[in-house]
Amino acid sequence: MASFTSPKSSPAIPVPGRGRSLSRRITPYLYLAPAFIIMGLITFYPMAYQIWMSGTNYGVRSLNPRSATYQAPEWVGAQNYLNILVSGLPGETGESISRTLEGLFGLEAGTLKGLPTIPNFSFINMLIFNLWWTFSNVIFHVALGIVIAVILNIEGLWGRAIYRAIYILPIVIPSLIIATVWRNMYDPDFGAINQLLRIFGALFNLPPELFAIRWIDQVEPPFSPLPLPLSYFAMLITNIWLGWPFMTIVATGALQSIPKDLYEAASVDGASGLQKFWSITLPMLRPAMVPAAVLGIITTFNLFHIIYFISGGGPLRQTEILVTTAFRLVNENRLYGMAAAFCVYIFIVLLLLTMLTNRITRATESYDA
Repeated sequence: MASFTSPKSSPAIPVPGRGRSLSRRITPYLYLAPAFIIMGLITFYPMAYQIWMSGTNYGVRSLNPRSATYQAPEWVGAQNYLNILVSGLPGETGESISRTLEGLFGLEAGTLKGLPTIPNFSFINMLIFNLWWTFSNVIFHVALGIVIAVILNIEGLWGRAIYRAIYILPIVIPSLIIATVWRNMYDPDFGAINQLLRIFGALFNLPPELFAIRWIDQVEPPFSPLPLPLSYFAMLITNIWLGWPFMTIVATGALQSIPKDLYEAASVDGASGLQKFWSITLPMLRPAMVPAAVLGIITTFNLFHIIYFISGGGPLRQTEILVTTAFRLVNENRLYGMAAAFCVYIFIVLLLLTMLTNRITRATESYDA
């Protein structure tokens, strides 16, 4: 009778990942933990605390619990947000909207009074001006940055390295110094700009009194169709000088990566210099310039030092933006809860603005030029 020998059992095939030890599994999280802790302390906790504060009447009496005048902040819900929203609404329209919001959120009649501590404040008007200020600046920044970068990229241009070193100056000079110097330049009597205009005016026998221009405090708009004060145009000039060098740096770097073969092929086909610019240069610059423009929009929207140190928001708060008003609510009025709600509004507006810009320009998507 034949005997059968049982085959030897084959060794078990190791399953990937089954033999990992616990320490090996948690090692990646240990490396990430310091970053999470730091971000939690300096970013997420302050943001959460500010959101909580925006729903309270947190004020100067709520600062020191040991003080005899200490008053614990009370929860007021959406009242701070609604007061900001209804501020500056005219006459019966504003009262009607206030009564509707009070009934909608279950507030007592007369609770919504706007922001009486800040005169001439209108949230809607300020938001419109803030957006206009942002896009009117960034358009000039991007256009000038590209044009100057293309000019400085011309082969054989004398002193190109010197020019590129000079236009870096607006970036490296501290913001406070820039604002102070430009405000002094706009002085109606002794400012460098008016004095320069007087020199040119003398060549045409124009009286010097004609150039005593009040750049900062002139209330009447210089152009009747545009309800913008002269201080807006003064700050626009300042911020154009301040903003185009960054765009030029980005455009210069992008220009270096464009293959010269494309221009040589276009020349063989008989393309002119302007046709090369529109068909080759601009499409190849787009992957670099669109994210830079988005960054410029965010930066200009919150551009504090130009507004605060040159015009101070004047005249009559016509050049005030959201971030300078939030600063005043904290440092001048001590309305910390109201200022926190104001900052939440700024965050929401910037988030929507960034999402809309990304949607239109595809700034965060990869694409072929």
